Amino acid sequence: MPATAVLLIACPDQRGLVAAIADFLLLHNANIQHADQHQDAELKLFLMRVEWELEGFDLDLAEFPPAFQPIAGRFGMAWRLAESARKPRMAVLVSRFDHCLADLLYRYQSGELHCELPLVLSNHEDTRWLADAYHVPYQHLAVHRDARQEAEQTQLAILRDLDIDFLVLARYMQVLSADFIRHFPQRIINIHHSFLPAFHGAKPYHRAFERGVKLIGATAHYVTETLDDGPIIEQDVARISHRDSLDDLIHKGADLEKVVLSRAVKWHLDNRVLVYANKTVVFD
Repeated sequence: MPATAVLLIACPDQRGLVAAIADFLLLHNANIQHADQHQDAELKLFLMRVEWELEGFDLDLAEFPPAFQPIAGRFGMAWRLAESARKPRMAVLVSRFDHCLADLLYRYQSGELHCELPLVLSNHEDTRWLADAYHVPYQHLAVHRDARQEAEQTQLAILRDLDIDFLVLARYMQVLSADFIRHFPQRIINIHHSFLPAFHGAKPYHRAFERGVKLIGATAHYVTETLDDGPIIEQDVARISHRDSLDDLIHKGADLEKVVLSRAVKWHLDNRVLVYANKTVVFD
């Protein structure tokens, strides 16, 4: 695939936005591959993703910010630029459940996930065998109830040393502190085994079973300081019936969880997710 650049933009909706962006790229000989936009009528916001080939583009990406700033300033844009050739460095945090980790490792090895994976970090030893099978470094760090802060400081030091760009919580059964989350704003993806906002918190399948629900779901979202309340990236559901036991719900839910999480991770890596107002636009 040709090397590309991706520009994500959010700003107040106003006339002339698309023309200004397109004219700027044309001025520098860009060949646009994809362009997608969305207007949030309620918030009066304009959101856009545009991707173009770097071959023939006559502006060095290091010089892009000062060159684009006059347009960004005129329209009040919040924006970021990404380059497809760069592979973000991902770390996976996991506890004892292995299904989401197994799916991520397979997709990583097959090349579906455009990233580097220098670390699987766990508070248990249960999934080491799985990381070993894919030749991915695995580190065990116990998290004790009375020493959570110390454990998080150690985790952050490990992640800094490895220059990690973003984290994936693959059924990591620990609540991260606000201080930890602050180091990775909109760069921690969690899978919750429920169709949020229903049944947030612990044991959602048990509560769904007790309520006799007819649909169960899974939700991938960015982690914020408020538990299970971050911007949602992807969701999916499966139909169940009165014949399904609690174990059936858990098994069917596990299938949803791994697929929903992997989709969210891939879209994040492809720079298709734009966060605003505690929700997201996922561009095609």
